[in-house]
Amino acid sequence: MTSEKIQIKRALISVSDKTGLIDLATSLSEAGVELVSTGSTAKQIAAAGLRVMEVSEVTGFPESLDGRVKTLHPNIHGGILADLRLEKHRRELEQFEIEAFQLVVVNLYPFVQTVASGAKGEAVVEQIDIGGPAMVRAAAKNHANVAIVVEPSDYDSLVQALKDGGTTLDHRKQLAGKAFSHTASYDAAVANWFLSENDQVTQPESLNISLTRDQELRYGENSHQAAALYSQFPSSGIAAALQHSGKQMSYNNFVDADAALRAAHDFKEPAVAIIKHANPCGVATATTVATAYVLAHATDPVSAFGGVIATNVEVSEEMALAVSEVFTEVIIAPAYSVIALEILQKKKNLRILELAKPYVRPALEIRQVSGGMLVQDSDGFDDFSSASWKLVAGSKVDDQTIKDLEFAWIACRAVKSNAILLANNQAAVGIGMGQVNRLDSCRLAVARAGDRVVNSVAASDAFFPFKDGLEVLTEAGVRAVVQPGGSVRDEEVIEAAKKAGITMYFTGERHFFH
Repeated sequence: MTSEKIQIKRALISVSDKTGLIDLATSLSEAGVELVSTGSTAKQIAAAGLRVMEVSEVTGFPESLDGRVKTLHPNIHGGILADLRLEKHRRELEQFEIEAFQLVVVNLYPFVQTVASGAKGEAVVEQIDIGGPAMVRAAAKNHANVAIVVEPSDYDSLVQALKDGGTTLDHRKQLAGKAFSHTASYDAAVANWFLSENDQVTQPESLNISLTRDQELRYGENSHQAAALYSQFPSSGIAAALQHSGKQMSYNNFVDADAALRAAHDFKEPAVAIIKHANPCGVATATTVATAYVLAHATDPVSAFGGVIATNVEVSEEMALAVSEVFTEVIIAPAYSVIALEILQKKKNLRILELAKPYVRPALEIRQVSGGMLVQDSDGFDDFSSASWKLVAGSKVDDQTIKDLEFAWIACRAVKSNAILLANNQAAVGIGMGQVNRLDSCRLAVARAGDRVVNSVAASDAFFPFKDGLEVLTEAGVRAVVQPGGSVRDEEVIEAAKKAGITMYFTGERHFFH
């Protein structure tokens, strides 16, 4: 009986989001539906010249406690929860003189929007809806008899159902699913706010994640995999970026663009990161973004072809001209000069993304594993200073070398482990990434750098387990190394650095990136 229709004779409407309210109320009224409503919703419906009954007329009790108590009454919830398929329920409605509802239209107080506005304390607490979720859940539970609508986007289908003589069970089930998702998201937002208020942001006892599908993607990592982009509210980062032109973003585009975005924003100076398959093939900082791009591209021009570019500052005309000479899949930045955007938009297939809000690294990193999620604090350099590094070999280096070492250490975080990054003049010149042993990463970084390895500096995301990796670097011409230390063979590695006549610093912390 999935096509069974229920004619809508009586509707309860109480909405915080008034989008489309009057059009819906007009359609219901013209169809002969009795309207029952609360507070400001009732006032707007009445102001439009439509007949509406206040909830207080149904309950026989006025709205009280500053509106906290309006709909929490048997005359309301009995009318929502009654299962009219049961003779007993029909008799009880008649006994208590309760009229059934066939439609409930409710959306909740703007709790998330209030938090996003920067409100604090009691101002936020007052936006925790009580009666709304109770009505939504009641109507959704009783979807066999009642249609529950929580999104204005569903008003059109509801109006069509009116024209068709009523709602079908399939339609009501679909609406019920949306309703429970609506209240689950709402409760998750409230729970997360309380956790943050109690300084329990990291590793809380329970983690509530609520996501809304923003767009379906053509496919996932491969063409046989379905995929979509979901975002949190309020949306931010790559999920909220404005796309100015170019083809639709793919799953892999989003992964690479987010990696590039984070790599560029690890730095305070103008920085450019070029990503290919989630690994940097170019990273650089400079006094201008155009220079940073040229240096980043020079890291590995072959791999940069078809790459994803991100910067932490506005894209200038000069940078745009340089980018336009190279095939690029995606570019993402906080802003673009007017001329820069015009230049880049001439590349029809280039996806041009602009951040809607300033980039903020997520406080938590979440990764799915079979049967659960791994959650950790996000890795970064919020309070970075090389002053805490320990000099373990060679002499204290000059200012330029320490700047290169600092750059290499920060840039190395964006490289998949095992990671070795060679740098000179605040630009990567060779990167060894994703190898199953550090020795191969060293060899790869040296090979990628070519002649540029001479007089470069090196950063290793974790300690050297043996001296062989360090020897590959020093024999190639690396002048200084920064690494975490902590190996049982640290002394052996330190002696190798001293023998080679280079400077080496220990940071005391590693930056694995799997």
